[in-house]
Amino acid sequence: MAGRNHLYVPGPTNIPTEILSAMNVDSQDHRSPIFPDLLKPLLADLKKVFKTETGQAFIFPATGTAGWEIALTNTLSPGDKVLIYRFGQFSHLWAAMAKRLGLDVEVVERPWGEGIPLDDLETRLKADGRHTIKAVLATHNETATGVTSDIGGVRKAMDAAGHPALLFVDGVSSIASIDFRMDEWGVDGAISGSQKGFMLPAGGAFVAFSQKALKATESATFPRCFLDLKDQMAANKDGYTPYTPSIPMLHGLRKALDLLFAEGLDAVYARHARLAAGVRKAVAAWGLENCAKPGFESNTVTAVVVPAEKDARAVISTAFSKYNISLGAGLTEVAGKVFRIGHVGDMNDVSILGALAGVEMALLDNGFTIKPGSGVAAALEYYRATAG
Repeated sequence: MAGRNHLYVPGPTNIPTEILSAMNVDSQDHRSPIFPDLLKPLLADLKKVFKTETGQAFIFPATGTAGWEIALTNTLSPGDKVLIYRFGQFSHLWAAMAKRLGLDVEVVERPWGEGIPLDDLETRLKADGRHTIKAVLATHNETATGVTSDIGGVRKAMDAAGHPALLFVDGVSSIASIDFRMDEWGVDGAISGSQKGFMLPAGGAFVAFSQKALKATESATFPRCFLDLKDQMAANKDGYTPYTPSIPMLHGLRKALDLLFAEGLDAVYARHARLAAGVRKAVAAWGLENCAKPGFESNTVTAVVVPAEKDARAVISTAFSKYNISLGAGLTEVAGKVFRIGHVGDMNDVSILGALAGVEMALLDNGFTIKPGSGVAAALEYYRATAG
């Protein structure tokens, strides 16, 4: 098929040409005396994205899933209790990992489409008078359902309960695209991945830990090697890594950070919010529903619910095979019930309008009773009215 595939999944995202060019580098000696000139500024600048001055950032040649494991195994011990709310596939997977590692996992089920219930969290933590819960695992942006939870509110609930648990946040599909404030929100472990807001290929786990979390590494008894923060800290202080890094990824990250800072982080967040609002207007114009309940809508991905007699997988298949656009599939409990439109990373008004046009054609081809052009028109008018 002529033309490029148009990627509208919530990760991996489109990679800007500038980043691809920056990654096209010869092999380099990661033990050379000039390597710290590359790594040290990256670690310092990642802290700006996490918005932490007191925490420490790390780069692992891994994924966001590894980031979950880094947080759990470096700060906790087998049998420790953790609390997590399950309301989508990724919160489910994090809980499953914690169980497989041997933690005592309290899983609280919530409807898929909602996020973390702050009142319930505060109540549960107040009831834990002996402070048996050692960590709260919070999914900031649940990619499977297009739901964003209030992490600032999570911190307030923990403080109101007077609970000392660590706060770990999965920000894989939020950090670098949705406002994140590690220090202000008292986050102890922030986990992100390269392939979403950072606009890079998959393969980089970018994480940050508070001094409280780093102190916990001294007593944690989980066995670990490749994912050991102590090895990273020992090598990073001199500007090196404990093992061979992905040099192209580091050069790509340098360019990605430069692009984010050139636009300005607040402008990046505002752009994502505006693009997401336009997508939601299109969904409403089609007469369809957002999987995310009001107040939980994500600015990086919208999960669109199809009528009960329809199969979202047919829409995704038509969009790909006939119009060469990639949409996100519904996962496990929402498989066939939703399709997902990713609006994260290197996106603008025109790219989103292209996505909506492709979705409309796929919907019409699958017998959806929508007016041709309705969703595109609703988003178009919103973008025109709000263009800076």
